[in-house]
Amino acid sequence: MMPSQHSTSRPSAGRSSLTGWLYVSPLVCVLVPFFLAPILVVLAASFFGTDGFGGLTPDLTLTNYVEVLHSALTFKLYLATIKFTVLTWVFTLLIGFFVAYFLVFHVRNQLLAIGLFLLCTVPFWTSNIIRMISWIPLLGKEGLINAALLSTGVIRQPLEVLLFSDLAVVIAYVHQLTIFMIVPIFNAMARIDKRLIEAAIDAGASRFDIMRLIVVPMSKSGIALGSIFVVSIVMGDFFVVKVMSGGGSASVVSAFYEDVGVLQYPTAAASAVLLTLVLIAVVTLILRTVDIRQEIGR
Repeated sequence: MMPSQHSTSRPSAGRSSLTGWLYVSPLVCVLVPFFLAPILVVLAASFFGTDGFGGLTPDLTLTNYVEVLHSALTFKLYLATIKFTVLTWVFTLLIGFFVAYFLVFHVRNQLLAIGLFLLCTVPFWTSNIIRMISWIPLLGKEGLINAALLSTGVIRQPLEVLLFSDLAVVIAYVHQLTIFMIVPIFNAMARIDKRLIEAAIDAGASRFDIMRLIVVPMSKSGIALGSIFVVSIVMGDFFVVKVMSGGGSASVVSAFYEDVGVLQYPTAAASAVLLTLVLIAVVTLILRTVDIRQEIGR
C-alpha cells in the first residue's frame, strides 16, 4: 500500500521546523544570556528595596517607581533628553537625506558614488570620544571659529555659546550620528528605479513633485531605520551631554548613572525600565509609519 501524501509531508515539515530552530539557535544563545537576562535582572531590581549601602532587599515594592515618577527632576531630564533627540534627529535627517540623494541621483558613475559613500564613512572609523573632543579646539573661546570671526570683524568678543552648551551637545551628536542616517537612506534610494524618475520628468513633473511623490515615499524604510538608530542612541547616551555641556546639562541616563554611583541600584533600575518603555513606545511609533519587512523585501 502506498503511503499517503499527508503522512510523508509531516516528517518533512518536522525536519524543516527543526532546521529552522538550528539556524536561529546561535542568535538565541547570544541574546538570552547577554540581552534578555540582564533586562530581567534590572526589571527585578527595580521592585527591590535597598539597605542604603548597595545591598538589595527582596521586599517587592513600587516605591522606586513612585519616587522617580513624582520627581520634578525626572520631568526636566526627559524634556532635556527629548530636546536633544528631536534636534539631533532633524539635523541628521536633513543632512543624511540630501547627502544620500546627491550620491544616488546626481553622481552618474556608480563606482564614483560608492567611493564617495565610503569617503563619508572615513571620519567614523575613529573613536566617538576622539571625534567629540575634536570639537573643543574648534568651538572654544580661543578656538578656530571664534578666532576666524574675530579676525574678520564679525564679532567683537568670543562667543561663549559655542562650547559647553546645548548647542555643542547637538553639534557633537549630529557629527557622530549622521552616518546612521546616510547608510539606510542611501540603501533605500539606491533601490529606486531611475526609469521611474525619468518617466516623471518626461511627464512634466517638477523636481519638488518627484521628491515629494516618489523619492520620499520610496525612501521611508531608510528614514525609519535611520531614525530608530539616532533616537535610540541619543536617548541612551549621557557621555556626550556631560562633556560637551560642561556639566551644565543632563539627560535621563545621567540621572540613573548618578544613582548607581551612590549605590541606589533600585532607583536606577526603575529609571532604566521607564526609559526602556519610553524608547519602545517611540520606536513603535516610528515603525507604524512604514512596514520595514515589506519595504526591505521589495
